[in-house]
Amino acid sequence: MNSLIVLNKNDNVGVSQFIIPEKTKINGQDISTIDPIPFGHKVCLKPINKGDPIIKYDQIIGFASKNITAGEHVHSHNLEFKEFDRKFQVQNKKTIVDEKVDTFFNGILRDNGQVATRNYIGIVSTVNCSATVTKMIVEKIKYSNILNDYPNIDGIVPITHSTGCGMNTVSEGMQMFQRTIDGFKNHPNFSHVFVIGLGCECAQVSLFDESVKKHNRIHFLTIQDEGGTKKIVEKVLSQIKNLLPEANKIERTPQSVGHLTLALQCGGSDGYSGITANPALGVAADLLVKKGGSSILSETPEIYGAEHLLINRANSQKTADKLIERLKWWKNYTSINNSTMDNNPAPGNKRGGLTTILEKSLGAVAKGGKSILEDVLEYAEPLKNKGFNFMDSPGYDPVSVTGQVASGANVICFTTGRGSCFGCKPVPSLKLSTNTAMYEKMEEDMDINCGTIAEGKEDIEKVGNRVFDLVVNTASGNKSKSEINGYGDEEFNPWQVGVVM
Repeated sequence: MNSLIVLNKNDNVGVSQFIIPEKTKINGQDISTIDPIPFGHKVCLKPINKGDPIIKYDQIIGFASKNITAGEHVHSHNLEFKEFDRKFQVQNKKTIVDEKVDTFFNGILRDNGQVATRNYIGIVSTVNCSATVTKMIVEKIKYSNILNDYPNIDGIVPITHSTGCGMNTVSEGMQMFQRTIDGFKNHPNFSHVFVIGLGCECAQVSLFDESVKKHNRIHFLTIQDEGGTKKIVEKVLSQIKNLLPEANKIERTPQSVGHLTLALQCGGSDGYSGITANPALGVAADLLVKKGGSSILSETPEIYGAEHLLINRANSQKTADKLIERLKWWKNYTSINNSTMDNNPAPGNKRGGLTTILEKSLGAVAKGGKSILEDVLEYAEPLKNKGFNFMDSPGYDPVSVTGQVASGANVICFTTGRGSCFGCKPVPSLKLSTNTAMYEKMEEDMDINCGTIAEGKEDIEKVGNRVFDLVVNTASGNKSKSEINGYGDEEFNPWQVGVVM
């Protein structure tokens, strides 16, 4: 109980596995605690002078703001963020996919060749003004219980939001919004989609109707053209009832896991995130990539300080330059909004043991495993290259996941140490707990416990393989805890950038 997790021989801090009282001898270390050490927090292993780097993961996580004695608690009171140069070298390597070995999941093959992991009907509002109508339609379908007669339909999903107007129609923000709506309405997890507008908004339905030429399963309507609320609700309800037999007529068949795109996400991170759940998820993501599938890492502000680890794995200088450019954009964006890149971690992260954005980012990038970085996508940009990808997004989880799903993710893995609860229909979301205490407290919300790694019961590889198996089973139709609990109808949250006019 009085031992520490020391991740690298070069580290000058270790991580507590339990609450350690002051004046306690640390097992395996020639030190005793000077302060009480909270669970998941850092302990100084050897004297550190003011201004010297503090090392965890064999990486700099910050600098000592005062002299720190061996056995002392290391946190915000004596550890500070400072900029420093990070070294990187582009590898120019290619991902090797194992063509001989294939793994299958029970997926839904669409008529356009896409493969789905779920079978929903979607009602997508193009503007906040049509959000109420969108919810009315969904509520009437749910309360009628008509879907009970169609067991192969997973449900009906309202895609509502607070934007879609009051913005420059050719702005960067509008381009992001258009990509997001396009990504959701074209998502293979929707058998049919109704796109509902008001009629006079900036985000005209004509921005999105290019897909009508490709998919006859997408329908566009506006409240004004249909003659008001009651008329459009009745019309869409009638159309949905007519297409239910067709939407229900699906069959799950064996499909290669090469059709899976895994969104890699973390929220409510703690001092164990980079030790247990994140590296285990990285193992699962690498397995998927080796078998021909794809993964998407995001949250640009939360790779800051660890970007060199991704650039070192870029497949080309062009890909590396894309990531560097997005970080430059973020530095400017935070600056003009009177903020900084180190305005992170959140209070809950700090209570869980994280101190600086450098430490948080080093743990966060572990979700991406060790695969070659194939491409850097803008927010909600469609996935173009198989394998490991990075998508630019904020660190705010609902916004980030919304972009990943719009880019093509059809399964989500979400690591958490504090206990984040999340779902994002139409895509199933799996929760990976970083520590056993939280898992046992919130077992109804957590899908898998990675805390066994810290306890020495399992290694990272074994848990990573369990995560991969869970991803395959969930893609095959097994419900995640978030689906069982009903999460996912309210989490659509597109990134809003720019002036609201």
